[in-house]
Amino acid sequence: MRLIQIRVEDGDLDTVQAVLDDREISYVQTDEVSAGGEASLIQFPIPPEAVDEVFEELESAGLDPDRYAVVATAETARPDQSVAAESHADRISHDELRGRAVGMNPGAVTYYGMTILSAVVATAGLLLDSPAIVVGSMVIAPQVGSALIAAVGTTLDDRPLVKEGFRDQILGLLLAVASAATFGFLVRHAGFVPGQLRVTTVQQIAQRISPGFLSLAVGLCAGAAGAVGLATALPVSLVGVMIAAALIPAAAAVGVGIAWGLPAVALGAGILLLVNAASINLTGFLVLWGLGFRPRDWGHGWPNLGTVRQYAPTVMALLVLLATFAGASTVTVRQMQVETSVNDAVEETLADESYEDLRLLSVRTRFGGVSVYRFDREVTVQVSRPDDTAYPRLATRLEAAVTAAIDEESSVEVTFVDRQTAT
Repeated sequence: MRLIQIRVEDGDLDTVQAVLDDREISYVQTDEVSAGGEASLIQFPIPPEAVDEVFEELESAGLDPDRYAVVATAETARPDQSVAAESHADRISHDELRGRAVGMNPGAVTYYGMTILSAVVATAGLLLDSPAIVVGSMVIAPQVGSALIAAVGTTLDDRPLVKEGFRDQILGLLLAVASAATFGFLVRHAGFVPGQLRVTTVQQIAQRISPGFLSLAVGLCAGAAGAVGLATALPVSLVGVMIAAALIPAAAAVGVGIAWGLPAVALGAGILLLVNAASINLTGFLVLWGLGFRPRDWGHGWPNLGTVRQYAPTVMALLVLLATFAGASTVTVRQMQVETSVNDAVEETLADESYEDLRLLSVRTRFGGVSVYRFDREVTVQVSRPDDTAYPRLATRLEAAVTAAIDEESSVEVTFVDRQTAT
């Protein structure tokens, strides 16, 4: 429930009482005398979804939109005021949406400080191949606030929020990459990790250097979940971990690629970072728009050149997001196509009767090198074989089949897992 407190001048008192009585809302009136003249303080509890409806009716009836009004949280109320909400949409008011978004974004020192710490922790987790440590970096990452502020600002055409949200996101992610690269460089050259470590073989890193459909789905769902959690009465603390999961490990992987001097790793993880960041912002905006949130004066004066100009900056921000999403998604879609072709080529090769004793365990396709015009691919195939059988030409046959299937330079590495069967 929400407890509403409105200061009403005596001349508007009858109007406010009529609106509340019409909605069968019980209220308390307290008279006051101040330097501004006689007025009354009206208090009443209503459901969160009724706040916008009641305020719109009061303003339509002539109440000053810049009036003194406070919306507070109430645990319970008697009598039941649920009849105050004409719609059953489980969402909060525009003002509360903006307030919750602003409240989730900490000050600059806290935001950028926690970003550095989360990036360092994520880098350590990637290099240690520890999912638990990577998850810990997501918990302390503050990216949820800036992402949701940008989505709210775009939806409500609130320029200060748009500027703050996108500025903090861009600077925060750049700082995360720089922190991860610096930390990676230090631990590599200080001898805290083996100098010959192949970071592309570390599972936590390999998962983030070749973005595919599953990686894209994480960003899309993270933005949608964040918007739903923010716009309804649901808690959004856990949603912050979801949004950080789509951003911080990818930023750390970019830093690892830079520290180890591997363009393919840095570029692959950078594409994942871009597509996830764009996905979070786009789906956040679309979900909020779908829930019915609009700019205050939306729909008034259309079609009017001045109104079109008013929303031009917001439209431009959306177009930039769409362009970023489309550009990064092009590489992601191509990677998905390559993965499908590689899987088909591997399965077709292993279907040969000479390989009938082999069991396919996994196929992983990732960026192996970067040239001016294309990516080279590294394919790792893991198969199980009888412990007394050798397949010396399997890698060569798979490499030929994969290269023919994707029409790109590729290298194939086969890992055998020996097995014994007791009969």
